Amino acid sequence: MKNTKHRNRLLASAAILLLGLAGTQLYGYVRYGFFPFNPIFLIIGLPSRVFLQRTLTGHSDSIYSIAITPDGQTLASGSFDNTIKLWNLATGQEIRTLTGHTNSVYAVAISPDGQSLASGSHDKTIKVWNLATGKEIRTLKGHSDWVRSVAFSPDGETLASSSRDKTIKLWNLTTGKEIRTLKGHSEWVTSVAFSPDGESLASGSYDKTIKLWNLATGKTIRALEGHSDWVTSVAFSPNGQTLASGSRDKSIKLWNLATGKAIRTHEKHSDWVTSVAFSPDGQILVNGSRDKSIKLWNLATGQEIRTLKEASDKAFPLAGVNSIAISPTGQTLASGSVDNTIKIWRVLR
Repeated sequence: MKNTKHRNRLLASAAILLLGLAGTQLYGYVRYGFFPFNPIFLIIGLPSRVFLQRTLTGHSDSIYSIAITPDGQTLASGSFDNTIKLWNLATGQEIRTLTGHTNSVYAVAISPDGQSLASGSHDKTIKVWNLATGKEIRTLKGHSDWVRSVAFSPDGETLASSSRDKTIKLWNLTTGKEIRTLKGHSEWVTSVAFSPDGESLASGSYDKTIKLWNLATGKTIRALEGHSDWVTSVAFSPNGQTLASGSRDKSIKLWNLATGKAIRTHEKHSDWVTSVAFSPDGQILVNGSRDKSIKLWNLATGQEIRTLKEASDKAFPLAGVNSIAISPTGQTLASGSVDNTIKIWRVLR
C-alpha cells in the first residue's frame, strides 16, 4: 500500500512538472514565436556555484578583449599595451606574447578550427596569426579609423571587422582580400557577430542601433531600435533565434530575430554593459559591466541567477569588466578588466 502511494506521488509530481514545462513552452511560442528553452535544461539545471579559480597577470594596461579556443585549452587577450597574450587555461601560465600592432588591441577572435587568431587595433589594421607558432600570417588594411571588433564566420573562411570609420568589412581569409564593405550605420560600429548558420551578421553601433545584414547581398535586413545609448556588444544565441545586446544605457536587451521585437530588457547594472555572451547550451546569458560585476541570467525565466564581483586595483577607480568569454563546455568563464587582469571563474552545475 505504501509503495502504491509513493508511486502515485511520483507520478503526480512528474505530471505537474510536464504540464508546467508544456505551459511554459506554449507561452513562449505564442508570445515570442519560438520555444524559450530546451526541456533538457530542467535535467541539467542551473549553475549551483561559481567561484574565482585564478587571476592572470602580465599585461601592463587594460584588457579590452578575450577569446577562448574551441578546445577550451587556450585563452587569448588583447590589451591597451599593444600586445596579445596567449594563456594556458588549465595552469594559468602565459604561453607567449604576440607583438606587431603599434597601438591598442581592441579586439581578438579565434577561428572555429582553433588554428588562427584575428586581432583588431587602434592602428587601423587587422592581423591574422597562427596560434600554434605565434607567427603573423598577414595584415589586413582598409579601414580609415581604428578597428573595434572582429569575428570569424562559422566556416572560418570569412572575417568581419568593424571600425570607428562607421563601416563593416568582410575579408576572404584565404586571399586576404576585402570581399565587400557594409555601410549603413551613422556612427562608429562597436561590435559584430555572425549568425550560427553564417548567413547573416549583426552589428552594434554608437548610433544606438543594431543592424542585421544579409551576407549574400550585403543589404540590411532590419534595424533593431530600443537602446537609449550606444550599443557595446552583440551576440547570437546558439540556435540563432535570439540576439543579445549590451549598451552604455546600462541595459541588456534580448531580441526575437524573426520579428525584430525586443523580448526582454535587463536593467540591474549601475554602469554601462560592456559585453554579452550566451552559454554553449543557450540557457544562460552572461554579461560584464563597468560597475565591476558580471551577471548570469536564466533565459527561461529572465531572472538573475547570480552576480560575480570584480576586485579592482585602487589605482583604477573606474575599473570594470571589458570583456567576457565562455569555454565550449560552459564550465569556465573568463573576464578581462580595466585593472590589467584576467579572471578565470569555475562554473559548477
